[in-house]
Amino acid sequence: MDWLYVLMPISGVTIFWPGLVILGIGVGIIGGFFGMGGAWMVTPGLNILGFPMAFAIGTDIAHMAGKSLISTMRHGRFGNVDYRLGVIMIVGTIAGFECGAQMVMWLERIGKVEFIVRWMYVILLILIAWMVFADVAKKRKKEKEARAKGQDVDKLATGIEWHKTFHKLKIPPMVHFKAAGFTCSAWLPIFISFATGWLAGILGIGGGLIRMPALIYFIGCPTHIAVGTDLFEVMISGLYGAGTYTFKGRTELVAALIMLCGAAMGAQVGTVATKYIKGYGIRIAFGIAVVGCCISVIMKLIPKYIDGTKYIMDISSTILILGLVASLSIYILVKMVQGAKQEVAAKKRRA
Repeated sequence: MDWLYVLMPISGVTIFWPGLVILGIGVGIIGGFFGMGGAWMVTPGLNILGFPMAFAIGTDIAHMAGKSLISTMRHGRFGNVDYRLGVIMIVGTIAGFECGAQMVMWLERIGKVEFIVRWMYVILLILIAWMVFADVAKKRKKEKEARAKGQDVDKLATGIEWHKTFHKLKIPPMVHFKAAGFTCSAWLPIFISFATGWLAGILGIGGGLIRMPALIYFIGCPTHIAVGTDLFEVMISGLYGAGTYTFKGRTELVAALIMLCGAAMGAQVGTVATKYIKGYGIRIAFGIAVVGCCISVIMKLIPKYIDGTKYIMDISSTILILGLVASLSIYILVKMVQGAKQEVAAKKRRA
């Protein structure tokens, strides 16, 4: 079975290459659907497959940049990208990303990068999962109360509405974002982009894992606009991050190219699927994905505390992360096909 493994020339590790293909195609679909590069799955996935954490971060960012470019172009055609908001956030994203990347290099020098990054992933994923499902629960509670009073259910109502508080901050300059449909201080998206860029540089993600929820809950973007605008930001931060990590010698270009081939095809499917699945359908699927990814990272941490569990945890976490990517990809593909069939049938009835 040696033919299933390939030696990576820069990092010097031997990798199960079908795992790279599954990650590439699957995360291409998921990334185009959720509006992010999918690095929140790929970085721990590459680490699980055998890459040292610093190489997993750099390699994922390189593959993510190309895929996000394809997805952004597709979302732009659907009107899902607020380019003004994305451009304003670029400054904070790049500055924050560089701070995070420098911190990773420092953690690598002191030998703490694996431990710190994994635990940061766990904490962040738990917080995001809580935020998503708390939002869904509050949304359903509002709908239930509205029905009990005999009132119409507001389809635009949300559960968590933190953005309304932030919009009260009238610090000049005030900017109107036409595609997203709101006006706020320019300092709000700049601050959010710096914070997400800093975490992106540390965790090896394009920022989508945190920026997509941040755009919804802190800035107030509709979900489908948050998806497209976030991908635009992922593309920018990914291109910058790829250059940064390649210059530092932490990018495995062979693995990045293998994943990018599959991701380019998958991204088309995921992007089109957002045409048929919107709003809370995207948020619920996103929350489930975050929970599964969190469990896989915890499984990789268990051997550090329980001797003799490394082999079984490595196998189990690999199966979980690849199974999660495959399951979500199939779900999104099925929903896209069903939506397309319904659209075609509706057009025939009108004709």
